[in-house]
Amino acid sequence: MPATPQSFEASTFLKTLTQRPGVYQMLGEDDQVLYVGKAKNLRKRVASYFRSSGLSVKTQALVSRIRNIQVTVTDTEVEALILEQNLIKQNRPPFNILLRDDKSYPYIFLSAGEPYPRVGFHRGLKRKKGRYFGPYPNANVVRESLVFLQKTFRVRQCEDSFFRNRSRPCLQYQIKRCTAPCVGLVSEEDYRHDVRLTELFLEGKGDEVIRELEREMDEHASELRFERAAEVRDRIVALRQLHSEQVIEAGQGNVDVLAAAVAGDIACVHLLFIRQGRVLGSRGFYPKTPLTDDPPALLGEFISQLYLTSGGTGDLPREIIADIPPDEAPLLSDAISQALGRRVAVKVAVRGTRAKWLELASRTAEQNLASRLASRQTVANRLEALRDALGLEATPERIECFDISHSSGEATVASCVVWGPEGAIKSDYRRFNIEGVAPGDDYGAMTQALERRYRRLQQGEGRLPDVLLIDGGKGQLRMASEVLNNLSVQGVVLVGVAKGSTRKPGMETLLLATDEGERILQTDTSALHLIQQIRDEAHRFAITGHRQRRDKKRRESPLESIEGVGPKRRRELLRYFGGYGEVEKASVADLVKVPGISRKVAEAIYSALHNE
Repeated sequence: MPATPQSFEASTFLKTLTQRPGVYQMLGEDDQVLYVGKAKNLRKRVASYFRSSGLSVKTQALVSRIRNIQVTVTDTEVEALILEQNLIKQNRPPFNILLRDDKSYPYIFLSAGEPYPRVGFHRGLKRKKGRYFGPYPNANVVRESLVFLQKTFRVRQCEDSFFRNRSRPCLQYQIKRCTAPCVGLVSEEDYRHDVRLTELFLEGKGDEVIRELEREMDEHASELRFERAAEVRDRIVALRQLHSEQVIEAGQGNVDVLAAAVAGDIACVHLLFIRQGRVLGSRGFYPKTPLTDDPPALLGEFISQLYLTSGGTGDLPREIIADIPPDEAPLLSDAISQALGRRVAVKVAVRGTRAKWLELASRTAEQNLASRLASRQTVANRLEALRDALGLEATPERIECFDISHSSGEATVASCVVWGPEGAIKSDYRRFNIEGVAPGDDYGAMTQALERRYRRLQQGEGRLPDVLLIDGGKGQLRMASEVLNNLSVQGVVLVGVAKGSTRKPGMETLLLATDEGERILQTDTSALHLIQQIRDEAHRFAITGHRQRRDKKRRESPLESIEGVGPKRRRELLRYFGGYGEVEKASVADLVKVPGISRKVAEAIYSALHNE
């Protein structure tokens, strides 16, 4: 009997999917591209396909055929739109053909070879003499841009037939959107200046235009023409908002861009295909059993396999960009060039658009790796390996891990993260703001966090874990064991994760509370990789909470911590004295003069601000 196709694990995929803009490709059997879409928020958009109700018949048919989803993360939604079109044209997915038209994206056209060039809307073949700027995601964006350019630079946008037959200025001149070159009301030199500024702005060199407008704004302000200065200021703001740097269609050349991400025994290499300066597509690779956990070294090995053994990716480029060890680049370049019979440059240090391409590939590799790590099969294999490593009778279904974070004892926060058969259970994560513990006392902080956590669990809030991981050595393990014993918590396997003598990842020692024995796992075991992943997540969650608490405390006014001084009284104090510094200098007699401040409250404020 033929094997039943494996369904797509939407829930685990969505847990790790980024909320950044990007493009998603829905793949069916044999990696056939079924549908390509773009999103301002990838997680929100992709999740909409897996709702329990409200889906159209066509969407349900699409979802039933999905076996995998690949994403490419972009900086902006505009870049996602353009990449989406490139991928649709390249792959012609069946569901896109049914649901979308195939019109090309519009451009802004600046004519050339005439005394008074025009700016206009263009879509289709580029036959006219001049420059084409774009592409833009839709016609509305181009029209809004043309209106803005018309107001700012006043370059004509009328058709040539209309321009040649004018005998007097049109309405655009009357409303100050054109300088009326049709009837000679502007010199060729001044008009060329306006055209040059328009061209510079459309090229992305808006800084020169902005500097000139800033000088104009200063002149208006110095001559007390403040309304005019405000208008110029608004133009500067609009210029900065309108111009955005595109990565999807920029630069030149045919380039392959590769980046890698590694986590334990799983690695992801992401390849971007750049042709004629456009990102035409991408592909993810997952090398089996990588021999190294160093992404640059892994990339060096992968590139040699891809281009020397398998013959590359079909349409071979003239340039390969990858974050590999610098000394390997010339060797790979020479080897690939000899194998292909033509020169192929392998580059490491790149700038400008190429650096942004490399950043895009790296970000997408990390995202795809996170999705692979969260897959149910990967987590299940690691949980089984952990069961064998710890000698447990059954595979653990719930693991909790604690960590502590602070800055020299300030704003101490403890974190608790939870792991299950489907990966991280973020809804069960908890943070604990530690109070009443000496600064820097990690033992005391951990004791308080464990007591608060498991006292609540004993009262029926949530469920106990099968395994409890403590980031620390024998001292922390002994302390945690005492807390659980005092709370009469039973059935929890307590494991300490002690850093090795070198304190490097992969050299950890596992300490079991049952027999105080030590177990050192091999660096390539799935059990150790799972423990490292959970511990790193606990560390990240603790640091995030600590930074939020520390920053909030530093942003707070000292007045907020004084009992009896609410928002209204704080507002009256600051209004009366003009600022916190003057409040701090004020005496009790001065404070009493503030409306709503009694002598008792004034004394409390003075004592709190002077530590009395």
